[in-house]
Amino acid sequence: MGHVMNVPEVLTLEEAARYLRLPPTTLEQQAVRGQIPGRRIEESWRFLKAAIDDWLRSHDSRTILLQQAGALADDETLPELRAAIYGERGRPEADDEAT
Repeated sequence: MGHVMNVPEVLTLEEAARYLRLPPTTLEQQAVRGQIPGRRIEESWRFLKAAIDDWLRSHDSRTILLQQAGALADDETLPELRAAIYGERGRPEADDEAT
């Protein structure tokens, strides 16, 4: 049978990390950046379980990928990096054949 975890409504950093199965340092870094909902109260972090659950449901991989791609839009080294990646693969970026 599955194990049901009794999780309080307000979580400490360590409790939230266990709940998300992440290292506490990773969770804290994400919270500092505003990527995971949480609040710092003096030297302690607090996380609402409901906010974490909503965040997990609302962030799909496509949204995250689009945010990351948008962050690279102004990167002047992107064309050089892309050319190097395709060069390593030994193929052109686009097929010459028209479909």
